[in-house]
Amino acid sequence: MTTTPSPTSQPVLRRNAAGRLEWRDPSGQWVSGVVAVRAFPIQAPRHHIALMGPDGREVAFIDSLDTLDAATRALVEQALQEREFTPVIQRLLEVSSFATPSTWTVQTDRGVTRFVLKGEEDIRRLSRDVLLIQDSHGVQYLIRRPQELDRHSRRLLDRFL
Repeated sequence: MTTTPSPTSQPVLRRNAAGRLEWRDPSGQWVSGVVAVRAFPIQAPRHHIALMGPDGREVAFIDSLDTLDAATRALVEQALQEREFTPVIQRLLEVSSFATPSTWTVQTDRGVTRFVLKGEEDIRRLSRDVLLIQDSHGVQYLIRRPQELDRHSRRLLDRFL
């Protein structure tokens, strides 16, 4: 059964004593081991989120995080962050070489990191405003609105595009 949590209803999500996400089903029973999953994590990160039960089936659907009350939205956002790991590059600090493979030092939303870019084909344009970069270990980094990066970062990035 698919339901949409409503900002006016009683709480439908909580954390149990072990820190696991729980969802309250229509009969009022709490189901433990619920996982939040985005349908379109890059293109529409705030929309179309499914809550999956421990059996892997959808128990609830959230059309938009903006429709949730603040407490429920915070729980869902925290659950999504725990499940997903796609750092967003905010600034390119240094590139070891303009030939690949090269080592990149970048500032992300999760701190400064270094990674190896194996080849230019590991930089993919998903849309006009989104780039996805995959490092030599398969970790994916996101650049949203590359045209809004600082001048130094744009200059380094342009060498690879």
